This record gives sequence, C-alpha cells and structure tokens, in this order.
Amino acid sequence: MKFIESRAVLLLTACLITPWAVAEAPLTVEERSLADWIQEHAGEAEAILEETVNINSGTLNPEGVRRVGERLGREFEAIGFVTEWVEQAPAMKRGGHLIARHAGDRGRKVLLIGHLDTVYEADDSFQAYTVDGDVARGPGVYDMKSGNVILLHALRGLAAQGLLEGLQITVVLTGDEESPGEPLAESRRHLIEAGHWADVALGFESGIREDGEEWATVARRSSSDWVLEVTGKQAHSAGIFSESTGAGAIFEASRILNGFYDEVRGERYLTFNAGTILGGTEVSYDPEGSRGTAYGKTNVVPSRVVVHGGLRTLSEDQTQRAREAMQQVVARHLPHTDATISFNDSYPAMAPTEGNERLRLMLSDINVALGRKPMPAFDPARRGAADISFVAPHTDALAGLGGYGEGAHSPDELFYLSSLPVAAQRAAILIHRLGLQ
Repeated sequence: MKFIESRAVLLLTACLITPWAVAEAPLTVEERSLADWIQEHAGEAEAILEETVNINSGTLNPEGVRRVGERLGREFEAIGFVTEWVEQAPAMKRGGHLIARHAGDRGRKVLLIGHLDTVYEADDSFQAYTVDGDVARGPGVYDMKSGNVILLHALRGLAAQGLLEGLQITVVLTGDEESPGEPLAESRRHLIEAGHWADVALGFESGIREDGEEWATVARRSSSDWVLEVTGKQAHSAGIFSESTGAGAIFEASRILNGFYDEVRGERYLTFNAGTILGGTEVSYDPEGSRGTAYGKTNVVPSRVVVHGGLRTLSEDQTQRAREAMQQVVARHLPHTDATISFNDSYPAMAPTEGNERLRLMLSDINVALGRKPMPAFDPARRGAADISFVAPHTDALAGLGGYGEGAHSPDELFYLSSLPVAAQRAAILIHRLGLQ
C-alpha cells in the first residue's frame, strides 16, 4: 500500500512539531480563587474516590455499576444538575448510564465524558482501596474512577465559586466502556446524541505524564475487527499443488496474511493484527469468545481456515483505504481456494482536527498559568480507543483530562493522589473559559 498522508495525519504531525507557545496571561482573580478552592478541598474528592473504588462495578456487575452511578448522581444533584439513569436493554447484560445536565444560556455547550465500570468483576481478588502516601491503589482507581471524581471536583469548584451559573453542561458516564453492549448503535445512542448537542467534548480518562512532560490528547485511533474465512479442496496430501487439488486452505491463508504484511502495512498510524488463527479439515470458532478448535491430519489437504484480527486507524478515510487494500489481497486466490473477509465496526477514530488543537492550546496555556509546563499533543499510536471517539466526529474534542497513574487493568493499578487537584484545576478553568466564549 502506498504511503498516503491524509489531512488528519498532516494536522497531527504539525501539532507534534509546532513549537510550544507559552501563555502570556496569568490566571484571573476568579480563576486563582477557583484553583485555590479545588486544592483546599482535595480531601473531599479523595473521600469520594475511596468510596466509589470500594464499590465493585465490573462491567458484568450491573448492580454495582448502578450503585456507583447513584453515589455520583447525588453529588451532581447537590450542585444543581438534573440527573437521569438510562437503563440498557436486558439482553445486553450491562449496567446503565448516568446522565447529568446543567441548563444554561451562555458560552459553549460542553459535554463531559467518563465511565462507571471497570475490568474487575465481583469475583476478582483485587477489590479494596488502600493508600500509602501519595499512592492510592484499588480496582479502577486509575481507569477511571479518579477521572470521574476529577470531573465532579472541577464542577464542585465552579459551583462553590459561583461560576457554574448559566453554563450549558451535559455529563455522560457510561456503564459499559470496558466491554460495550451490542449493538453499539443502541448502547452508545445517548452519548452520540449528546455529542450532536455539544460544541465541545472533554474526556476524563487518564492523563499522560512521560519523560518529564504532561501531554494532551487530540486524537485516538479507532478499533475494529476483521474475520478472514478461507476454504480449499480437501484431498490426499500426495496431490497438493497439483492441477486437480490446488494449494489448500492453509497455504491460501498464509498467502493472504503475507500479502497484508507486504502490501497493506506501512501507512502511518495504521496497524492490524492477526490475533487468532485456526485451520484444518474441521474448524469451529466463536468470535465473541475469541476461542475455538481445529482438527486436521498431515496427510490431508486442509479445507478451512479462520483468522480473527484487529484494525486500528486514525480516521474513517484511513479505515476505508486499509479495508479496500485488504480486500484486494484476499481476492487473488491460489488454485482451488476461495476466501472472504468481513469487517466489524467497534470504536471509531478520534481524528485530529483544528478544533481539537485549539482546545489543546487552551489547556496548555492554563497549565502554564498554573506554574507548570506547556502540554504537547500525545502520539495517538500509543492511545487506545475510548468513548469520546463516538462523539469526536460531531464536535471539537479533547481527551486525557484525568490524573496520572500506572498499571491500568492489572492488580498493580495505582493512582497518584497529587495529580487529582491539578487535573481538576485545569478542567475547571477550561470549562470556565469555554463558558465565556
């Protein structure tokens, strides 16, 4: 596949290499008072974090997801938000979503995004919240119950300083981000509707701090699946490669995968992975469970292969180019074989846009005004997909507004408590400034 630079890739490249602009204006008196309140009341936010982490809310524990939503919902209501609990269809076997709305008539319409669920189910051995100095440990403390609390604490600060009045804000905390219910069009319907309403979307999953720098996220790659199914002529292996028998299904699958490697690989921000492969004369595969069985003999030409893989891109345009190139490789069959490839959409890309870059510059300026360093754009090749990707096609978006930690999705997950007030200060001042536009 020829290397093609899309507008999105060119824009992101410019973001990564543009010299950082240092903010000339310090915080206003209002903003300094807001930042001080958030720092002074950080202990209250830590208490809410401890309480919510100690409620198990694994994706497959709908009751726990609801309990976390109810706990946070009371906090939103206390500062003037109207909350709604949206149930998922019973067949999805997922928790619902918490939506909180603040009506207003000034500034830009802002959507704040988080998720209530974690990867740790009720029978996981990792359950309790603990603290040792600046380090808090617990299931979901980093991904992303701290992000939810940062979002809330920023809004509490605005309310306490009388700066929330008139702001147009919708909060959507999904209950199944770690394993979304199907179909996605339904499980993400309310989030997408909020994205159409919004002028700006801010995602509060984990922030990035690396190499002595703090980074902003203006783009995230998509995540989708592909399934390759190959058939061949079953026969005695003595006749393989003959005119009457052909190459068999496994050689055809190998040709296709090698073709992907040689012809599709290479475009910036495009990656694809073959995660599972089964081949033989009898193949059974469950794509939802990513597991199956295969049977074959060395003296029998195999008749079937199934390959299940993933695809990540930076834009919808890049997704379509990659899929077309893969289909072209699949179409060139070896003798007496056939193959088809199908694609399953999951998380769309959060492509870099000029609007996203403007938000990054605003956040970076705020960080400098707080006495910290500028925030460059983080490489999207190193960030996974997230719920903000569903709304990014419809509005300006910025992700990674959470705090800092390590070990997400593992029993070593931890969160640095000192990053909570800092992240909340940045978010609160950003929301305040958006309300003035």
